[in-house]
Amino acid sequence: MKVSYDLSVTTQGPTYPPSEVMNEEGEFVVIGRVNRRVEDEVSGDWGAALVSAQSELPPFGEQRPYDVVRDLDLSTGSEDLEMVLCTLPLPLPACNYPVVFAPSQLPDPGRIVRPSSPFHKAVPPDFRECDGLREMRPVTLGDWIGAEGRVTISLTRNARFARFEMEFCGLIPDSLYTVMSLRQTDLDPVRGPTRPGPLGIPNVLITDAKGNGQLWAELRNPFPPIDDVNSNRIINVILLWMSTRMSNGGALGIHGLGGDVHAQLKLQGPGFFELTTVE
Repeated sequence: MKVSYDLSVTTQGPTYPPSEVMNEEGEFVVIGRVNRRVEDEVSGDWGAALVSAQSELPPFGEQRPYDVVRDLDLSTGSEDLEMVLCTLPLPLPACNYPVVFAPSQLPDPGRIVRPSSPFHKAVPPDFRECDGLREMRPVTLGDWIGAEGRVTISLTRNARFARFEMEFCGLIPDSLYTVMSLRQTDLDPVRGPTRPGPLGIPNVLITDAKGNGQLWAELRNPFPPIDDVNSNRIINVILLWMSTRMSNGGALGIHGLGGDVHAQLKLQGPGFFELTTVE
């Protein structure tokens, strides 16, 4: 069995923090689920908006309306497309995700204090001028939304494994990316949350000068039967731009969620339900 899925441009991992990307004014640049109040409920329809970093932060697993500054115009020629994109500061604002991303490498990430930085000025730890860090031009919202990606999944070895083959274009040129797998319990407040992990190891790719890249991975039993109460299926794959230009072994990033990883492509909602693998 072989199936393919087109991935959607995003700036969002979970809904808190609202985005993994900020602008130079310290507002979240959200492409994803925008929490708004609709009558007496919170709607999370897919959209694009600037959101205040002072938005109300609920307990993990709950949703509140964002403090929406304004909607974004992503149409051709819009001034919004010239917006320069930045990392989130540390500690992460508007974050209720209780999972440590790299427990062996940084068990207490909340103690790190760092301002937001434009993507093109972000530097890796232990950087020295003599090491030859590649210069980058500013990354704009227009650059970001030009990304495209597709994942093709084939069941192999009598459906005990699944092979993921990914093709990307329109990414940030000459840049380091990684791909994560999101599983059922990673965002589950009842059974989890659990630490999201790489989609295979090594799980990094470097784009070429035109922003093209590819990656493959083969995982054992990533889609156990849905009716299995102990199932922890992969339900999404997410392409992350690495602002520190680092890979982190079995961890996606050291800080996660906009501190050093920035979601750019993913499925808009949980998927892969037509696939089943066996132990």
